[in-house]
Amino acid sequence: MTMPTHILAAAGVTENDKGEILLVKTQHGGWVFPGGQVEEGENVIDAVIRETIEESGIIVVVQTLFVISSNTGKNLWYDGITEVPTKLMLDFICKPVGGTLQTSEETSEVGWYPKEKVLDMITAPAIIERYKAYLEFDGNVKYLEYVTSPKFDLKFERLI
Repeated sequence: MTMPTHILAAAGVTENDKGEILLVKTQHGGWVFPGGQVEEGENVIDAVIRETIEESGIIVVVQTLFVISSNTGKNLWYDGITEVPTKLMLDFICKPVGGTLQTSEETSEVGWYPKEKVLDMITAPAIIERYKAYLEFDGNVKYLEYVTSPKFDLKFERLI
């Protein structure tokens, strides 16, 4: 039997006390909220904290899970050669508790942006759907299933 291979990723939507959202601009993904793959031996909460610090310089406290997303399609990495397996993403609401905005090897810009402007900045359809889940969050976690390649297709969504 071949064991399935999935990437586990986690991200955080961080809102400050002015109602601004922390965004980072990445080379391949454009504007996104900080996040990335959970490393081997790392727990999901620590991954969100680490990725946010690495990508933005901001220290956060992870508060609430608001959306679980499954990218059930396989696609090629940005190099056009490496196959990327299916991915499960956990997105959390975070609160900033320290740090200073700074770019990284992965980010060319970072900043706090008005909550109502964020959808104008994000271009990746999957990130848009995940951010919409944040805006609509009423205490019930949303589940999304989609594929991103060859084109974005939102296959399923429901509250869980």
